[in-house]
Amino acid sequence: MKLNELSPSVPKKNRKRIGRGNSSGWGKTAGKGSNGQNSRAGGGVKPYFEGGQMPIYRRVPKRGFSNAIFKKEYTVISLAFLNENFEDGEEVSLETLFNKCLIKKGRDGVKVLGNGELNKKLTVKVHKISKSAKAAVEAKGGTVELVEVKGFERAETNK
Repeated sequence: MKLNELSPSVPKKNRKRIGRGNSSGWGKTAGKGSNGQNSRAGGGVKPYFEGGQMPIYRRVPKRGFSNAIFKKEYTVISLAFLNENFEDGEEVSLETLFNKCLIKKGRDGVKVLGNGELNKKLTVKVHKISKSAKAAVEAKGGTVELVEVKGFERAETNK
C-alpha cells in the first residue's frame, strides 16, 4: 500500500449547498419558506423574546443581594507545607512565600491551617491563622504575627 492509495474507511459526505438554483431542490427560498423575519440573514427572534408580552425576567420581582464582590480569597497553606519548604528559624511571610515561588500573586492574603505536623521553629507573619496552627507554631518556640492585607512587589533576587 502506498500513500497515494490511502482512502478513509467512511467516505466524506458532501455538505448540502442551498440556494444554488431550483434544480438542486434547495433553490429560490433555500428552505426558509416565504418572506418574513425568519427568512432574512441574521433573522429570527432572541431566545428570551416572548412575542411582545411582558417577559418573565421583568414579571418576576427582584429580591435579595449579593456580597460576593467583597469576598476575600486567601491562599491556604498547611503546617506540613511549611515544614517541607522552610528551614529551622526561617521567617514565613507573603514575600518569602512569593520569592520562593510557593504561591502565586493575586489573592487577598495567606491563611495557615493546622493540617500536618510542624517540627521547626518558624516566625510566621501571615494574614490569618487557625487556632490549631497558632498553637503548633508557638509549641515549637516560634512566633505568630498577623499582618494587614496589602499589595506587594516581587523582590529582586540576586543571580
